Amino acid sequence: MSQAATPQQKQAAKEPQKPKAKKHRMRGDLYDLSGAVAKLKNRKCPRCGSVMAFHGGTAQRWVCGSCSFTDYGQK
Repeated sequence: MSQAATPQQKQAAKEPQKPKAKKHRMRGDLYDLSGAVAKLKNRKCPRCGSVMAFHGGTAQRWVCGSCSFTDYGQK
């Protein structure tokens, strides 16, 4: 026993949702430049060697996007 959808509900279902705006980062934001030396700000993954992302908040963690390795705790 289903109820028929109202015209407003049908139109709301047809409208596509806007995608979330992606934050664009410049490649230079990932490095500390001091003189002729460039040092990576983030850590490298101990498993695969890719650059890891830091997620702060209540549970601070480092996450690798390539192999899904996660390290909880201090830097």
